[in-house]
Amino acid sequence: MSLNLETFSNVTGGFSAFKAIGHPMIREKSKILMDNLQRSSAVAVYDPHGLAVAFAALYDCETITFAGTYVQDIDAIGTKVLGNKAQPITDLPLSNATTVFITAFDADRLVDNIRHLIPDGAKLFSLDDMRLDNYMLTNKQRYLDPLNFATNFAFFRDSDGYHTRLVSANYWSGYGAKDTQIWCQLFGAEGNVLAEWTLALGVDTESIVIDSKEVRSKFDLDDFCGQLFLHVVNGAGHDVVKYALDTYGDNETVLSCTHDANAWPADLYAGLPAPGPNETVVLWIQNSHPCAIPKGAIGLNRMGDDQISWLKNEVPAFGSYPLDVSTLLPHLSWPDHIEIQAGKHFVRPRYEVTTKEGRLRINHPNVERTDLTPDPKIPDLNNLMGKGYLLPAPILPLDRFKTSLLPTPMATCQNNLPVTAIAYNQDGCEIARHAFGCLPRDHSAVLETDKLINGTKTFNKDYGHLELIYDFTDGGEADGWLHGLFRYEDRNTGHTAETSFGAHIFNCVLTYKNEPQSYAGPAPGLSTRLFLRLGRAPQDTMCHLIYPASTPWHGVSQTHLTLFNCDGKMVSEHDLSIPCGGSILWRYSEMFDEKSRKIAGDDAYVIIRDTSTRLFGYHGLLNGTASFSIDHMFGF
Repeated sequence: MSLNLETFSNVTGGFSAFKAIGHPMIREKSKILMDNLQRSSAVAVYDPHGLAVAFAALYDCETITFAGTYVQDIDAIGTKVLGNKAQPITDLPLSNATTVFITAFDADRLVDNIRHLIPDGAKLFSLDDMRLDNYMLTNKQRYLDPLNFATNFAFFRDSDGYHTRLVSANYWSGYGAKDTQIWCQLFGAEGNVLAEWTLALGVDTESIVIDSKEVRSKFDLDDFCGQLFLHVVNGAGHDVVKYALDTYGDNETVLSCTHDANAWPADLYAGLPAPGPNETVVLWIQNSHPCAIPKGAIGLNRMGDDQISWLKNEVPAFGSYPLDVSTLLPHLSWPDHIEIQAGKHFVRPRYEVTTKEGRLRINHPNVERTDLTPDPKIPDLNNLMGKGYLLPAPILPLDRFKTSLLPTPMATCQNNLPVTAIAYNQDGCEIARHAFGCLPRDHSAVLETDKLINGTKTFNKDYGHLELIYDFTDGGEADGWLHGLFRYEDRNTGHTAETSFGAHIFNCVLTYKNEPQSYAGPAPGLSTRLFLRLGRAPQDTMCHLIYPASTPWHGVSQTHLTLFNCDGKMVSEHDLSIPCGGSILWRYSEMFDEKSRKIAGDDAYVIIRDTSTRLFGYHGLLNGTASFSIDHMFGF
């Protein structure tokens, strides 16, 4: 039931064609095109670039009467295209076509090339009949330029006292972009358009804030729970729309955060936790396409179990459906974790955990790779790259928080996970380690740092961080796509937050398969540029910066913090030194003085920069002792 769409290549990045064919803003144009094709008695399809498959995945082509399909690539002759055996385009004059449909954008040149082959009197259509208007394009000369489709979706809700706030910055301006705009369209649960508007951005790296309460008031909306579609026009440097997303409530105990949705739909996602005692886990299925998700197309299974339970509900185009995972998998409980059969119907989804006390947390599963195989070179990387791949995450102050780690398989080839977790104090000294051994794919092994540290004097009640690394002592295989789910619980209130991410190679001048990754340019990535969104008063902001090192690196970091106001104007600066292998946990209210915070005002942000060291960061908000949130940061 998976959609036949090419969405992403781990070599070349995201594909634009499926975004162009299924863009929300072309709904009326696509309907007119489909009506014209359906009314035709005989449609010949010319598919020079192989886009007919993507078109058919998102639109019902069974209602079209085809008179054959044609290609220009000799190697494509004889392949199946829209159910017909592909013929050479030179055979088009022999068809009885009354309509020729060219499944390509920027088709004028293609039309000129075959004009002498088109049957007399045949009508001519192409994908250009459903293209965006020019004012929506960054590169008007090449329609499928990735910058023309810098788009993303965000979970967006304002109902039952729950609100959402999306925060980012105009990082495109740093790459020379001018006249940048964000076109926004808000969908309700049924995929109906509730509102649309445009944000005009300035020339500086100003903050971007979209708050559901403010949107609801501006457009006089009722309660809603759906998704917000974002399309950046006149961007530069990045075709990825990154953001932090906070969930907050009328009650101060409601607080959670997650981040961008990863704009390419995948076949599988993993790392969805089963509910714990007195918990409900809802997976938000939010359709990313202009066609409905059919019944039986979305499924869940316990990780490592081939028995899949399928959702028997249809989800409308661009609609949202809250799936209580217990309705499909009632026998599972934490620390069981779940694999999502997504079929490329939606981008990386959100899940929401609610306790019987009404506290909630939101996080996302991660893309489960289907294109990987075990890499026999990884066990030997330690000889050249020290710890090699590692996944760092905070250990929050032990006097207030419990920290736990669940390693999660995140590729279909991962039949085992040979891993060890190492705990470091803030100075970068190893204080404890736990060998998980060679975990099977269907494991449910959770590490509680309380048990790992167990009163270690060098840690005491302070903070530090964990690193999950490969450990082949008991055998096993690896592919570099190592992931884990980290959970944080307030000992006093029970408020919980969780975050998940994957491993990378850090601070090593040798490179392996584009690692250490760089924000811009080729590997090795040995510098940092992180975005820290700041909460609105009375919330405080915390930031946990980790200096992970696969090999010994600089003794201390040279980290620079710059506070900007909402207009992107610098307000204040601060320098930090983090020991190699260590970390620092700081609060906005303590790092910057009251005068600077007052000048910065609401919707300010901090850029964390280090030109010699690659840091990994986590951010969160604090409502005093009532609630908190935490998630990993993004850079640009």
